[in-house]
Amino acid sequence: MLQVFVNSEGGLTPAGYVFSAVALAACVAAGLALADRGGQKGGSPRRLAYCAMAMALAYVTSYIRVFKLPYGGSVTLVSMLFIVLVANWYGVRTGALVGFAYGILQFLQEPYFLSLFQVCCDYVLAFAALGVAGLFRNRKNGLLYGYLLAVLARGAFHSLGGYLYWMDYMPDTFPKSLTAVYPIVYNYSFLLAEAVITVILIKIPAVEQALERIRKNAVKQDKIRQSSQVMP
Repeated sequence: MLQVFVNSEGGLTPAGYVFSAVALAACVAAGLALADRGGQKGGSPRRLAYCAMAMALAYVTSYIRVFKLPYGGSVTLVSMLFIVLVANWYGVRTGALVGFAYGILQFLQEPYFLSLFQVCCDYVLAFAALGVAGLFRNRKNGLLYGYLLAVLARGAFHSLGGYLYWMDYMPDTFPKSLTAVYPIVYNYSFLLAEAVITVILIKIPAVEQALERIRKNAVKQDKIRQSSQVMP
């Protein structure tokens, strides 16, 4: 049954692409259905527009690579930042939902299937983990701290997938004593390299001010709605 969706090289067949696209649409629809819980109306047009733009920018910039590692993983043009921005604007739940959908897009972009759990570690959960940046959304320097936490969280899932699956493909001459350490070093090497570039960028005063203006505009409608809900 699995051969219908995955070819012999670990990539997707046409049926696999269709199934993944349908799964992405179903996840987005489910997320929108859950967005109105608690009367917050998280699916407001403004919020949906900003989330869609952020995910589109993340997807486009993921193709602009500073360098790419031989066994997967690359330093991109700050693509993670756009998902982190969503979490910084709207909180963990929305950030995780957008990251989840973005992870499926990444799987469609460069699919490789060893097992369902491996796909979750490398794509779905790894990018959904970027939503933890929302934990610092209301704190000073929240974007910076949230971004660093998000990078660490994403790297944890990549490292777990590397340890459980990818280390089986290492040559027999690879030192067994490095089996637990290598996935961590490998994955955090490109993630932290991109993090350094991103942190330098967002701490440039002009960029920092521009991001703050965008944040205020992104959450403006939510603040108006929340104010109207507490009015007698």
